[in-house]
Amino acid sequence: MASRLVILHKNHLPANSRRIEALAETVYATEEELPLFLPGADALLAWWPLTEAVADAWPDDPAKAPRWVHVAAAGVEPFLFPALVDNPDVVLTNSRGVYDQPIAEYVLGLILALAKDLPGTWEHQRRHEWRPRDSERVGGRTVLVWGTGPIGRAVARLLRAVGMRVRGAGRESSADDPDFGTVHGPGTLRTALADADYVVLAAPLTPATRGMVDASVLAAMKPGARLVNVGRGPLVDEEALVAQLAEGRLAGAALDVFAQEPLPVGSPLWDLPGVIVSPHTAGEVTTWRTDLADLFLDNLIRRTEGRPLRNVVDKSHGYVTDRPA
Repeated sequence: MASRLVILHKNHLPANSRRIEALAETVYATEEELPLFLPGADALLAWWPLTEAVADAWPDDPAKAPRWVHVAAAGVEPFLFPALVDNPDVVLTNSRGVYDQPIAEYVLGLILALAKDLPGTWEHQRRHEWRPRDSERVGGRTVLVWGTGPIGRAVARLLRAVGMRVRGAGRESSADDPDFGTVHGPGTLRTALADADYVVLAAPLTPATRGMVDASVLAAMKPGARLVNVGRGPLVDEEALVAQLAEGRLAGAALDVFAQEPLPVGSPLWDLPGVIVSPHTAGEVTTWRTDLADLFLDNLIRRTEGRPLRNVVDKSHGYVTDRPA
């Protein structure tokens, strides 16, 4: 049993709080309160994961640091600070699996919205304008999914089901991947970009992936292609993306994540034609909070019983590798 569990929250608590409290002495803390309660705690549930408060409140004495940190998100980049990463006694877990299918469905919806110009249809409806026009097919179009983890694989399976030609991009190449068919490594990435009608970003944010879609990558994309980002905003050089979109070289983009969130009101991305902006909600379906809470409770039970935890993050990589960390 965890001697003391700290739950970092903001506006809401896990729906199964009472079941959690039955297994551990539980303390609820806001970002401001975290420095008071984190030292000496055995475990931390970062129910509010988009925060730098954990790094700021982390005890200087490694002996007072929590031995287990669980993040209620798939991405763990705010938690990869040296004091946590370098402490071999601290286990970091995430919420991999909760968002896979919801994000895949969202990506499909975004691609359909771009291909069928649904934003234009809604705008004509708002103006009471009857404007028949042609739209594009998605069947037979090529999509490159950059990121071959569980979310990228769920995206690949769903897009393949509607007839799209799916390819993957990752750290290692493969010619017979069960979900992507072909996975392009760094050596063949530019060729894959030049062939793709859609590029979907589903990679985690790590030092290796930050800024990976820079001006040269955008220039390597097929003219008239579209970019979909459901990974993390800092994967993309937004200034370079704006330039490509403003020139009309890229046909559009669907962006759910941004370098700065909320997206500043003065950002040109709000008004560029062919761009869909959504507020980091690709994975937020009606059941997401319950699913997150149930996953954590399962891990808490496992820890109480001395069984292996789910979704242990390899801290050297910044994501779950399914290999011993």
